[in-house]
Amino acid sequence: MASFRTLVLLLFTACISSIWAWDISNENDRQICQSRTRNPLDGCEGSRTVFVDGLGNGTRFRSVQSDTYTILIASGNYTEQVNVTRRGPTYLLGQTSHPKDQSYNTVNIIWAAVAGTGDNAYTSTLTVAPTLNASLTGMPSDTPFGCVDFRTYNLNFINDYAPYSVTPSLALSISRANGGFYYTGFYSYQDTIYVGKLGNAYFKNGEVAGQTDFFYGFGTAWVEKTSIALRSCGGGITAWKGSNTTFINKYGVYIVDSNVHAANSSLNIVGKCALGRPWASFPRTQTPRLTNERKQNAQMRAIFARTYLDNSILSTGYIDWVPARYTPNLTLQAEYKNYGPGYNVSGRASALFDVQLTDRQWAVYDEPGKVFQTPEGRFGNTGWIDWSV
Repeated sequence: MASFRTLVLLLFTACISSIWAWDISNENDRQICQSRTRNPLDGCEGSRTVFVDGLGNGTRFRSVQSDTYTILIASGNYTEQVNVTRRGPTYLLGQTSHPKDQSYNTVNIIWAAVAGTGDNAYTSTLTVAPTLNASLTGMPSDTPFGCVDFRTYNLNFINDYAPYSVTPSLALSISRANGGFYYTGFYSYQDTIYVGKLGNAYFKNGEVAGQTDFFYGFGTAWVEKTSIALRSCGGGITAWKGSNTTFINKYGVYIVDSNVHAANSSLNIVGKCALGRPWASFPRTQTPRLTNERKQNAQMRAIFARTYLDNSILSTGYIDWVPARYTPNLTLQAEYKNYGPGYNVSGRASALFDVQLTDRQWAVYDEPGKVFQTPEGRFGNTGWIDWSV
């Protein structure tokens, strides 16, 4: 197993409340900052931005880790793990001439690790969590909340341990934090994206690639206008596990107005890839004995809505875990107005683990404010989302 290097991004521990003219959510401000200029920080918010260049080139920062608020990263490949622990707003920008097209990203942050018998958390290329314990799969319930507003723009995060599923090999791990990922790519094979407990993750106009259960977790993920690239088939695209709370929760993964497709034409996966399955997080050699543990493993909530599905998708959509976890009226593996050759009407009609939502049923989930919650359970937790993208 690859060694784990702890590189902690400890910026300031307090939220930054200052008001300045430059605005990360202003598309024009952000793109001027990201463009290549003689002085890389021209157009950036100078007092809170540093420039990182792996080749040096006049900057004292050659790693993505630094004590700052906004980080502008030069084109190049950076071999490291990035761990974000600070609570205040933290933004990473990739230098680019094409800020509205993720396929032109020129900043790659790369790591190579696989879980093996250890916790999945140690493998992630990017981790957003207040502490190491918070990022662990079975984190303690008293862990504090972390970053209230973390964002990436025009970056790629890659875990390239092997060109196939081995065991968990994360590109992103986010727990007890709010994270927005714009024009950002995440690449691995197994468990590419992990959204842990009380994690809120918003993805837009980027790409996520994987093979096995490559969206998984306990928290809430909203994936919009995103390219979802199937590198092969294994398990499902999604695998979620419920959490018992004293309040109504809508933890789950919502894939909306996106494009699910084979990563390349050489793959022999027509009709083989499942949309998802209920995640069972207990050790592989055990089965859950307690009723509440069985219930949590059945509380999968995944919805693909208005999304193009290519012919890689299984005719019946979703599948069950082995041993069985799917529980009618508790597990929600659903679709809403999907289309494309991977949406097989007759196959879905005979499906045992796939539900087609009506307009009324979808309406309770149909925008981020209806699913993102505060740690206390209040809906409408969207102040950290960049609506300009």
